[in-house]
Amino acid sequence: MSELGAWSSFYVIVGTAAGALIGLQFVVMTLIAPHPPPHLGEGGPAYLTPTIVHFSCALMLSAILQVPWRSTLGPVACWGVIGCGGTVYEAMVARHMCAVGAYRPVFEDWLFHVILPLTAYAVLALSAVAATNSLHATLFVVGAATLMLLFAGIHNAWDMVTFHVIGDFTDPAR
Repeated sequence: MSELGAWSSFYVIVGTAAGALIGLQFVVMTLIAPHPPPHLGEGGPAYLTPTIVHFSCALMLSAILQVPWRSTLGPVACWGVIGCGGTVYEAMVARHMCAVGAYRPVFEDWLFHVILPLTAYAVLALSAVAATNSLHATLFVVGAATLMLLFAGIHNAWDMVTFHVIGDFTDPAR
């Protein structure tokens, strides 16, 4: 179990960042709530909710890997379940992005809202299988996937905030 203990500081930092960013997202949404932009409800499942999900998964992974497990089976199973669930969730996000009529996603949207998170979740799912062969190397892969979720969430949160502060980009008058 010393393998997991060596990652303690990493996951404390990542988990703290994810938790703080979740809180900031709530603050932003509270500030936007009195004057929501048009079509906010339509884009929520495609653009807003996934950001919270990615931050929450990074926080959850950080917490799971801090638990004093007796064996590695528990954390490996947990990150495998998160990976499988996230992979399915990303398919739903892609479907929601296609359904939003008020905004047409560009490559950057597909990259940060679908491709990078889907890659991170798929890597988590596959690393659960690979952990049986080399836990040491797999922990680096899980760390990279966790950071990928955190950084995709940071990009998406920034993108959302700038979109709402600057205005509705779909307005033909702009």
